[in-house]
Formats: sequence, structure tokens, C-alpha cells
Amino acid sequence: MCAVLFSTAFDYGFLLHTSEEATATVALNEYLSSRSYLAGFSPSRVDQEVFELLHRPPAPQHVHALRWYRHIAALQRETPSPDSSIKGKRVQHPWAAPAGSNLPKLRLYNSLTRTKELFVPQNGNKVSWYCCGPTVYDASHMGHARSYISFDILRRILMNYFQYDVFYCMNITDIDDKIIRRARQNYLLEQYREKKPAAAQVLQDVLSARGPFQAKLAETTDPDKKQMLERLDSAVAAALGPLQGAVESKAGEADIQRLVLLEKAKDLLSDWLDAQFGSQVTENSIFSLLPKFWEGEYHNDMDALNVLPPDILTRVSEYCPEIVDFVKKILDNGFGYESNGSVYFDTAKFATSQKHAYGKLVPEAVGDMKALQEGEGDLSVSADQLSEKRSQNDFALWKASKPGEPSWDSPWGKGRPGWHIECSAMAGSILGESMDIHGGGFDLRFPHHDNELAQSEAYFENDHWVRYFLHTGHLTIAGCKMSKSLKNFITIKDALAKNTARQLRLAFLMHSWKDTLDYSSNTMESAVHYEKFLNEFFLNVKDILRAPCDITGQFEKWEAAEMELNESFYERKAAIHAALCDNVDTRSTMEEMRVLVTQSNTYIASRKSSKLQPNRMLMKSIALYLTDMLKVRESLFTVMTGCVVLSLSGLPTVVKLVDKETLLRERNEKKKMEDEKKNKKEEAAKKKQEQELAKLAKMKISPCDMFRSETDKYSSFDETGFPTHDVEGKDLSKGQTKKLRKLHEAQEKLHQEYLQTNQNGC
Repeated sequence: MCAVLFSTAFDYGFLLHTSEEATATVALNEYLSSRSYLAGFSPSRVDQEVFELLHRPPAPQHVHALRWYRHIAALQRETPSPDSSIKGKRVQHPWAAPAGSNLPKLRLYNSLTRTKELFVPQNGNKVSWYCCGPTVYDASHMGHARSYISFDILRRILMNYFQYDVFYCMNITDIDDKIIRRARQNYLLEQYREKKPAAAQVLQDVLSARGPFQAKLAETTDPDKKQMLERLDSAVAAALGPLQGAVESKAGEADIQRLVLLEKAKDLLSDWLDAQFGSQVTENSIFSLLPKFWEGEYHNDMDALNVLPPDILTRVSEYCPEIVDFVKKILDNGFGYESNGSVYFDTAKFATSQKHAYGKLVPEAVGDMKALQEGEGDLSVSADQLSEKRSQNDFALWKASKPGEPSWDSPWGKGRPGWHIECSAMAGSILGESMDIHGGGFDLRFPHHDNELAQSEAYFENDHWVRYFLHTGHLTIAGCKMSKSLKNFITIKDALAKNTARQLRLAFLMHSWKDTLDYSSNTMESAVHYEKFLNEFFLNVKDILRAPCDITGQFEKWEAAEMELNESFYERKAAIHAALCDNVDTRSTMEEMRVLVTQSNTYIASRKSSKLQPNRMLMKSIALYLTDMLKVRESLFTVMTGCVVLSLSGLPTVVKLVDKETLLRERNEKKKMEDEKKNKKEEAAKKKQEQELAKLAKMKISPCDMFRSETDKYSSFDETGFPTHDVEGKDLSKGQTKKLRKLHEAQEKLHQEYLQTNQNGC
């Protein structure tokens, strides 16, 4: 109580015996000026004694003393006498917490269980994440974009929406069979070109290279790969003819045709040169130039796509000592064996261990020899190397280097890392014995990620190296499989020449990150329309907020329309949260945002049709929320200058700001459409003319001559020029004769029409 504190701070006895009431009032007011004195529910003994000391309320200038006096007087009136029942004493009313509701929690589709699992990081709010990076031997394509944009979206949402502290590690594979072969072939082909071989030499070499290439084509059973090889062979065949003719005639254009053939046949020549001289390429630096160049191109592409860089980047070439140590420990733990300078992982021993399991991700694929051999690499599946294994399911941890391959020192001799071990050693060095998330493309599940899991758990002697495995879906191009090995791919640079990074990201957001995404004109058209739809809404809101208004005028009375829109706003926010919690469902999120914008547009239109301004604060709240949600995924909407004049019915003409990129793109698209329309018209006229000329040329041919030129099909003709025998001298069948007779009669009619037209002078 206030008087208890009061008694400890003053000479209580002196105050009570002070005869001067004015002096006591001054002292009391000074004390109470810096203390609370209204917290009690009944006066204490000291309060009562001091109150009785004052015979009248303090003067108004002693405001604190006066307030205290009135407070004690009021409490005295309410306080029961000592002999009354305590039942009437005032007590604070009990309070009960609201029941509330259970909010959705984040669940992620975990490839280890093939179901959506509650996401629980191992270390509080920190999330450790390792992502398989690119093998850098060629240009990055839309398949790379599929994985890295999708993971960038997931990463941003985990960080910015769910507020996790994400530590993101990614690798660069710069030692690999594909890199070794490509670097070697590039080097040998460049040397060949520098020698400037004569046209006749190039012709001879290409013909020599075409032999083994056609043998490979004949052995190929995969229809997609066979089609790709056939296209290459056709292109070479088309370039061979002109050069052969130029060489035989000693024409001056032989050098030009030589360069054309060199370009068309570079794949054939590269394979042929590599087969002859590949083993002579031994300098390690030759194998480092190629991945260094393409790594730089990859980073440029990711920057152009606005993909966040990893917190830490690891390269295989920089981790060879750690990889050697990693392999040593696997051997020490009894799960590997050395054979002819290579080291292999013993899958059978690992699988029969009590606390381990092999093939956690795709158990049904264990034993798939095609997948296992692809995982080992083209340079590592010879009969000799396959015979080194105890089981065909075993895979290389360390490969003994052959002539024509880079090498590093190891206890087992000169060699290089296996493909799977690189990720285990690098991720283990950075993230330790267990990580929260491991990401990669869907096609990496087996054997790459299953082998990663096995060797890492063999190293750390645990069964939880990865808690959540996230795999992005495939990317198809207009419904067809995309593959770099099939030369059926679109580079990121090509894609960015057609659409902006923002539009590509919107296309990805409009699809599930774990399902197949089809990259097509329809997909991108939907993204462009969505972008325009959102931009128009933001510009409308900016126009509303730009209208002059004082500080109080911005708070307008809400009517039924505002209440209804606001209720829907909160429903959409709840639905978006539920969607993001449901395996980061951006597709549903974007649809809910579309609904919210549509409802807002309807509200704006209804207000303007009534000659009323939309509610500023409500529109601002919705626009800010949508902007924040888009920034969670990427800073999508940065408005720049350029402007469009709009006239709204019944309202003054307004000027809206449009981002420069959109304005320029729309102008370019309009010009492009006009040019295309003009070109189509010209092409149609040209085609019509060609058809008419072709028809005229056909009409001129006499039916007596129409078959005589086809000596590759027929050997004898009657007096009307009708064929009687095929090229081998056999009589034509009745069916053939009947078919040819119809053609002959049709030509006779056509030629007669031509003759009649000329006779009439038309």
C-alpha cells in the first residue's frame, strides 16, 4: 500500500505529531508526486492515520495529495466495518484464456518416406541444407533452372516466411567422366583445327570418323538417343556432298565447304580423335580450364535468374584430400575394399549390417545395372573395371586414373574421386554427421543419392545422415523429355531472351516444385498474363493512394462492402498460410492471390461506378500484403518509370506509372506481332505463287513423258509412255498398273486443260 512506502521514506512519527497541517500537506504532496497511490482496494492503518491527520481536503495546488485524499475517502465509504462479514469484499473477476485454434504446421514431402512429414529442424531454428550443384562441362539449361529456381523459392520461403535461419551449402562438380571426356575432346579438336588441314584431308577424316559413329548408331536402342544420332548423321551427310564435289572439281569454294563440314561433324571428329589420341592428354590443367569457364557461366545465369548464391560453395577439385580421408575411414569401418588401385563400396556388407539399410530412397531400383553404370560414368564401365568389383551393385569410391585422365595422390595410387563420394565428403566436412535437408533433381535419387546416404552413414556410423530429402520434378519441353546428352535442351540464356527472369519464376511458382513442369509457350503465356494482372492491380492501388488527402481523411468509414472485402482478405491470408504449410504449395498460393486481386478489382470497380473513391487504407493493406508475399519468393515487382494515360469513366483522367521493362516489352511485342502479320501475309502470297507455278509446271508435262524420267523405278514403257516393267525388268502387278493408270489419266486431264488455256490465249 502507498502508506507503507510512505512510512519508510519519512519520519512517520514526526508527520503524525506535526501541528501544522499545511506543512504535512506539502510533504505528503511532494512524496506522492513520484509514486503510485491508486493501486489499493482498502486503506491500511497508516493510510487511515495520515488521513485523519488532515481535517479537510488539501488545497487544489497540492494535486497529488488531493487525489490521494479523495481516493482514501472513497475507499473508506466502501470498506466494511471490522465486525462485518468478509463476503462483501470486492475481488478481481477471474479470467479465462480463449480456446483458440490449431494453426497449420509446415510439412515437407520427404523422399525418404514418400509422404509429407512435419518439418522439425534438429537444432532449434537453424536449418542445415546441402544441394547438389551442377556438373560444369556445358551451358546451363532449363533443367538446371528447374532445380535451382525451385530450391531458391523454397529457401526464400523458409527464411522469409517461416523465419528459419537457413545455412545453404552447394557443390560444383568439376571432376567427372563427362568433364574429362569433353575437356579432352575439346583440346584435341582445337589442335586439329589449328593445323588447318586441307579440304581433302578433312573429307577423308570425317569419312573415317563416320564409320564408328554409324556402328554406334546401329547399336543404339534408346529411341530418343537414336533419333538424335540420326539427326547428327544426316547433317554430316548433307555437308559431305558439297565438299566432295568441290574437292573433285577443285572449285574455289572448297575451303568454305571444309569449314561447314568441320562444324557439322565436330561431334564425330571429337570422338574419333579421342579414341586415337585421348590417352596422350595428361596435363591436369587441361581438365580444369573447361569446368572453370562453365562454372563462371553458371553463376552468371543464376545471377540473371535472381537466384540467391549459396552461403558456401565447395568444389571437388579443392576437396581431394578430404575425400581421400573419407574413403580411408569407410575402409577402416569395414564397408569398402581396394581392388587394382581403385576402392569400392561393399553394398552387400552394408545392407546386412544391423543398423544400416541400402537403397533407402528407391529400394526397387537396387540392381538396375543401367542406372548403376550411368552413375559410374562412361570412362569407368569397361569389362576389366567391372570385374574388379565383388558385386555388380558395388560402386567406386576412388577410381584409379588411366592414361588421359587427371589424377591425385592417394594411399592406393594415382586416382580421382568417384562421383557419389564427392558430395558425402564435402557435405560432411561442412555440415557434419547429420543435416536437415538435402536437395537435388528427381533423377538423382538412384543411384547418386542412395549411394551418398550409404557411404556417409558408413562413415559416420549412423542411420540419419539426411533428415529430409527434397527432389524437384522433371522439366519437359512442350511435353518432350529434355536431356543434354540428347542435345534436346534450351539454355537459360535462350530462355531469358524470350522471357524475363520474373516471368520464368512466376511460371515455376504456378506449379508444384516436386512435380513435372512443362516449359512451353502456353506455360509462359500464363505467367506473362499473371504478371500483367498483378502489375495492373498495383498500379490501380498506386493511383488510388495518389489522390490528394489530409491525414485524417485517409481513415474513412467502413460500409458493408469494405467489411465483406476485409473478411475475404483474412480468409485468403489463412488459406495462403495453409497452402505454404502444405509442402510449400505455391500453386495454390498464387491462385488464392489471384482470387484476392479479383475481389479487390470488383470492389474498386463498384466504388468508381458509384462515383466514390475506394477505401485507401484497405487497398493499401491488401497491396502491401501481396507485395510482401511476392518479396518472400523474390523481389518481383519494382516499379520504374514510363507512363500510360488512362481515362476512367466519370472521373478525371489519371496518369499511371508503368515499369519501363513492361512498357518496352509491350511495344516490342506489338511491333513483333505487326511484323509477324506482315511476314505471314508475304509468305502466304509467296506460297500461293509457288503453288501456282508448280501447278503450271506440272500441267505442261505431257502424260507421255510423266513416267519416262523415273528410270530408277521403271525400265520399259508402251507407246503412250505408260510403264510396263519395273527397274528389274519384271512385269508390273495389276495393283501397280491400276494405281499408275489413275495418275496417268489425271495428268492427261491436267495437260489437256493447259493446252486448252493456251489455245484460248488466257
